[in-house]
Amino acid sequence: MTTEAASSSAGSRLRAALPQQDIMPFIGVYDAFSASIAAQHFDALFLSGFGFAASFYGLPDIGFIAWSDMLAYVQRIRTILPSHHLLVDIDDGYGDPEVAAHVVALVEAAGASGVVLEDQRRPRRCGHFEGKQILELDEYLPKLRQVLGARRELFVVARTDSSDPDDIQRRVRAFAEAGADAVLADGIKDLDMLRQLGAAVKAPVCFNQIAGGKSPSCTLSELREASAKIVIYSTPCLFPTQAAIENALVDLARNDGSLAGSAIGIKECNRVLSENLTRSADR
Repeated sequence: MTTEAASSSAGSRLRAALPQQDIMPFIGVYDAFSASIAAQHFDALFLSGFGFAASFYGLPDIGFIAWSDMLAYVQRIRTILPSHHLLVDIDDGYGDPEVAAHVVALVEAAGASGVVLEDQRRPRRCGHFEGKQILELDEYLPKLRQVLGARRELFVVARTDSSDPDDIQRRVRAFAEAGADAVLADGIKDLDMLRQLGAAVKAPVCFNQIAGGKSPSCTLSELREASAKIVIYSTPCLFPTQAAIENALVDLARNDGSLAGSAIGIKECNRVLSENLTRSADR
């Protein structure tokens, strides 16, 4: 870790880095190993709730995650990746405003660079599925304000899961006025809405991409033109892993149990793990 990185908080490093880039992609990871691989290619990672629920519980992203599990997850990732930007999905803050503020203070102390706080009511759903219930704005804003008051330099993204265009704009404006560092309307279906949000608020606008989700698949150039400053990729590690495991096991059965021809062997895997150990020891 550089002297500068060691002497500044993760949140302040993210705040300093964001204006230096036209657009910043955050790559969604689902565990420490996927984070290790993604970190070789990108310096900003998204600790995805969808990915964590799948990896840690083997369950859909519908509210099974406990805040203590997510806190431990942040600690594990920060231990092996001391310098990367870590944006953490904290769902609805796991409860009322007091709980959300407590969680935010803890994940910041554990090394998170930022968090995404949504306005869903429980039982919650992945933002790209139907059946979401939305908190009234006067219920969500006190939670957002308490979270903002509890953080030190943590970067806070306020997310709405509303699907009504007028309500999305109303909520995003309110989030920005409350002091959110960035705003996100999840599951929007076209880039016109993204452009409208960019024109409506001064805060950076985020866009969430997930393969097969409600939002269109866009290039970074297209999203930059449409006013996005931050792009979250929720599952670019999880979904390919599913395909790779299935293909590897089909090949194993087809080849009479032989591992000959495997793309990755013990040396390649251990190289990644050894690099993590070195970074952890150098903290």
